[in-house]
Amino acid sequence: MLVKVYNAKGEVVGETELPSEIFNVEFNPDLVHQVVVSQMANKRQPIAHTKDRSEVSGSGRKIWPQKGLGRARHGDIRAPIFRHGGVAHGPRKEKIYKVKIPKKMKRKALFMVLSQKVKDDELILLDDLKIEKPKTKLVAKIIQNLREKIENFKKGSVLIAIPKKDENLILAARNIPKVGVLEARNLNCLDLLNYKFLLMPKESIEKIKETFLKK
Repeated sequence: MLVKVYNAKGEVVGETELPSEIFNVEFNPDLVHQVVVSQMANKRQPIAHTKDRSEVSGSGRKIWPQKGLGRARHGDIRAPIFRHGGVAHGPRKEKIYKVKIPKKMKRKALFMVLSQKVKDDELILLDDLKIEKPKTKLVAKIIQNLREKIENFKKGSVLIAIPKKDENLILAARNIPKVGVLEARNLNCLDLLNYKFLLMPKESIEKIKETFLKK
């Protein structure tokens, strides 16, 4: 599959062949949904925590005799039925939300999302992406040039996939609204779906192949 390659000025400078085993995979929404839900669950932090009757303050003495007063049977004042008593069936921070997904499923779902980006013309390839200084205006200018020259790239969030860590680029892009930077080896379904467009230099394709097509 051939796609156009642009330079920093937004000009077409050639074409490149995308590996079909990564960028030409049939989309399965059920698999992608399963992987994304697992990612969201694994990121979840169990913060909410209520105290049960063993944790609230109060005496453990039986509040009145079992029989003889004509009242309902009760134990101590810390029971959930009383004010300031423990909470019954409330959220606990010990709860584990993590969901395990096989690596092959996660990799397959990633390839599906990448393939869909190509089919929807939401993948923008650059011949190179480097800046000399961590200046926000330099990255903003590159994106602006591309938006002016590419018809369907007029608006929408952008995820920049870089082949290796580039501190200048990370610092320069972090102040631009709806623009994120991620190393190609860390690409995943959730981040790809959170951004409309995927922008990356040609070098990132080799990094994706190296990371996700290991035998």
